[in-house]
Amino acid sequence: HLHRASLLLPALEAALANFSAGAAGGVVQPVRTVLPVPRHGGYLGVMPAYSAADDALTTKLVTFYEHLKDSSVPSHQATVLLFDPSNGTLKAVLDGSVITAKRTAAVSAIATKLLMPAFAEVLCILGAGVQAYSHYDIFTELFTFKEVRIWNRTKEKAVQFARAAGGPVRVCSSAQEAVTGADVIVTVTMATSPILFGDWVKPGAHINAVGASRPDWRELDDELMKNSVLFVDSRDAALTESGDVILSGAEIFAELGEVLKGTKPALPEKTTVFKSLGMAVEDTVAAKFVYDAWSAGN
Repeated sequence: HLHRASLLLPALEAALANFSAGAAGGVVQPVRTVLPVPRHGGYLGVMPAYSAADDALTTKLVTFYEHLKDSSVPSHQATVLLFDPSNGTLKAVLDGSVITAKRTAAVSAIATKLLMPAFAEVLCILGAGVQAYSHYDIFTELFTFKEVRIWNRTKEKAVQFARAAGGPVRVCSSAQEAVTGADVIVTVTMATSPILFGDWVKPGAHINAVGASRPDWRELDDELMKNSVLFVDSRDAALTESGDVILSGAEIFAELGEVLKGTKPALPEKTTVFKSLGMAVEDTVAAKFVYDAWSAGN
């Protein structure tokens, strides 16, 4: 039911705007609780949310492991529980990994639609994991790029990605080669120190920074963070969870929801960064969408 993540866009745009509207928006969502698993280098995240507009109640349980010896196991695994908000009954258990991949890419696409330069021709993706695929799918569906480039730390995975992609993809041998001259850049890596540097980035480019979801992890360097206009999904989450934001001291200009509401401008003529951490209400909206589609089919 989520083979086309673009179908989620209207519901996600409404949820982002409602979240940024504060209490009036009817979204109840704490910053995620993250439990370390020190013996194994992993984390368990718990992400509950309620959306009054959708009358939907969920919690997502997500594990993420930094350096997996068994690379056949994904770095992120997740389950979403959907409850009946009127009485608390568990209605559905959903594959949270698919929902996370699709809703994250859809939110990046919303940011890109608002923030990318007027004549964007080159898309660059750094990383070749699950999020690279979901971002490629929705970005090539919604936007027209003349060239798509991919870079990954292990080149084999980048080559594999290029073969699997539905269109031509250029495999680059370095992150700098991939980024140089790109109009839209997506970072979807498990990097813990910067892999994208400000002096590589074309002025006016738009960056979706999706990896580095811990306060001591980085994907972007200080120069890029400080010389770009910074947008986030949640101010509170960014200031608690994002190493790129916390360690650079970069100032947050706006939440995406504020731009969608029209209370803050998008500034596509500037170099822009959207720091995506992912919010529980995005999972709520996506889980309800899937459940409603399934129910209608039955």
